[in-house]
Amino acid sequence: MRTTTPLRRALITVTATAAVVLGATGSAVAVPVSGTATAPHAAALSLSPLHPVVELAAERLATADLVAAAKWGTDSPIDDPAREQQVLDNVAAQAQQLGADPDEIRTIFRDQIEANKVVQRGLFQRWTDHPDQAPTTKPDLTVVRQQINQITSALVQALADTAENRGTFVCRPELALATFQVHYENHLDALHTRALHRALPSICRG
Repeated sequence: MRTTTPLRRALITVTATAAVVLGATGSAVAVPVSGTATAPHAAALSLSPLHPVVELAAERLATADLVAAAKWGTDSPIDDPAREQQVLDNVAAQAQQLGADPDEIRTIFRDQIEANKVVQRGLFQRWTDHPDQAPTTKPDLTVVRQQINQITSALVQALADTAENRGTFVCRPELALATFQVHYENHLDALHTRALHRALPSICRG
């Protein structure tokens, strides 16, 4: 299989990022790269080293649907400062155990939390405008949070594993490529695409 150099990745990323924007309504758009291959095909040549980070961020965002459904029609607010602080403290402690920068991991997870709330607010607005689309059953929030904790731990590990990649000059092109790949693979709709972009600005250093 042909390898993808950082320069080629950057070229693919330009097209891939455009495809994400054009496909923000929920379906990926195939855009030609180098005149022949489509963007999804070209991106599939080699996964970005940041793919695990973005994939886990998207997986964590998917749990926001369950959190929103659990809170819908209750007194539970979307903003939960006590829970958020607990998450930030836990990820900082895990980062320290892994030899990662606790402050950096805290900053990244602040973005994860805010992205999660983007989904929750978006769903609340959708269900308010279209009551027929509102959930009719409520997930157990305790069980959902156990799932979130597992994904969170995996994401901290992935961030520690990619610490070197996240400090290079090609980090942002790699991140954009990984975002395109995850968007395409998971068929993200406009709301979750917007939230995923909100989750990622602090992944790269500098």
